Amino acid sequence: MNTFPLFFKLENRKVLIVGGGDVALRKADLLSRAGAAITIVAPSICDELHALLSDEKHTLIYENYNKKYMQGARVIIAGTDDEALNHQIHADATALNIPVNVVDTPHLCDFIFPAIVDRNPIVIGISSNGKAPVLARLLRARLETLIPQGYGKLAKLAGEFRSEVKNKIPTLTGRRQFWERAFEGQVSQLIFAGNETEATAQLQKDLAETAKKIANQHSDDTEVATNSAANLDNQDTDSDISNKGKSPVGEVYIVGAGPGDPELLTFKALRLMQQADIVYYDALVSPQVLDLCRRDADKVFVGKKRSNHAVAQLGINELLINSAKQGRRVVRLKGGDPFIFGRGGEEIESLRAHEVPYQVVPGITAANAAASYAGIPLTHRDHSQSVRFVTGFLKAGAPNEKFENLLDTNETVVFYMGLHSLARLTTGLINAGRSPETPIAIVSNASMPNQQVLTGTLESIVALQEQNQLPTPALLIMGDVVALHDDLAWYNKHNKDTGDTETNWLRAGTAITDQDAKKPIDQQAHALSMIANLAAQQEEGLE
Repeated sequence: MNTFPLFFKLENRKVLIVGGGDVALRKADLLSRAGAAITIVAPSICDELHALLSDEKHTLIYENYNKKYMQGARVIIAGTDDEALNHQIHADATALNIPVNVVDTPHLCDFIFPAIVDRNPIVIGISSNGKAPVLARLLRARLETLIPQGYGKLAKLAGEFRSEVKNKIPTLTGRRQFWERAFEGQVSQLIFAGNETEATAQLQKDLAETAKKIANQHSDDTEVATNSAANLDNQDTDSDISNKGKSPVGEVYIVGAGPGDPELLTFKALRLMQQADIVYYDALVSPQVLDLCRRDADKVFVGKKRSNHAVAQLGINELLINSAKQGRRVVRLKGGDPFIFGRGGEEIESLRAHEVPYQVVPGITAANAAASYAGIPLTHRDHSQSVRFVTGFLKAGAPNEKFENLLDTNETVVFYMGLHSLARLTTGLINAGRSPETPIAIVSNASMPNQQVLTGTLESIVALQEQNQLPTPALLIMGDVVALHDDLAWYNKHNKDTGDTETNWLRAGTAITDQDAKKPIDQQAHALSMIANLAAQQEEGLE
């Protein structure tokens, strides 16, 4: 971020505006809505400012600028057409450590006026950091159409109940889940329909029911402790009581994160990512996608690369089960699609065996993304009537050498995890009877800013790759449709220079993390530590 978004409390606080024309009017109009006590200093002040600032808490001073008027100001705005004066105002404000905005002069601004979507008390600010204010306003206009006015009323209603909810629901997770039900359920629908009285009654009812459940749970926990101390002999009774005392099981969402471009996420994936209490993510999940998860969710790296598994699959399964049994909402964020070489099936088999609720959200698999962004249609009426997805390696790292199944010239074949065995694959296909002139493409970092495509034939592609060294993640597309790439390619077609790969989304298949975020190695240690702790939880019955 070039700037950090903050919201200033300006109610009855002095704001100094130097200037008395249209620029000052626009800023004064915004600031007056926030309750600021505005002081205007200018030798000439327009009539519109007079009308806007007629309240006695505002001050109009018909004088030239003087530094003394900065005394007590919370923020300062320079809105004059005198460049030398604007620089002087900036220097004076800086000397007094008062934030200053020199209108239309970004390098002299300590803060920026955003384009604002006002659903008081919900306020959304959009800034382009002074680069494209018109674009920011267009984005605001789009958001205005998407966000109902009722959200402001919904926020006010939540504010009225906040203290009561905090008193009756003791845990942070419990309160979060209560508010999410309210904001996504009948309470919000009643607000949007204009039935505020009914919405208030419904929220009160929901809170009473939730508090009652919590009280009953506490009572059950007390009963469990008492009966355990008494060493009851009745096995059935023990089982029933034990089940009563357990925390409610959470839910696991197996989410396909797609190939890397965050705009390729589904709406459902985004919604569940925003709800998750903890996120277990793979190496191929881009930082931009991970950043769309809820900010305060725990994020644990469990990525697997060729010959380097941060956490073994059985360990990942146990982490998902353990987190869900703690009552948490768990997102398992996987690159591409969970059910296409993503081992999502193994994870839900484990969840099902332990009676953990789950959902699966499909994602755009790498084959679709690579083909689409490379301009290589996987099927084409004139070239290919079917498509086959093949992995370069089988279970336990055994190479896939079933080349006799890949000889149909009317079929497109996509190889996952095939780049490191390119020579073996091409030689095996040619020896099995596939023409050495068969077109084949390598697509690296599909859908990302540093995407690269290399085309050749089964006979030439190995030498071309040795020369060009396209990095992982990458997959191979084989078939006559590859010949369409030169005509149909569209992504990055006019920008062959991928720039500094250090700043791109992925490097050699490893997600880039912010320097201030948890490092992947720390997250791996965290995940491994969690697995080790499972050994002490015999009552969970985990393998």
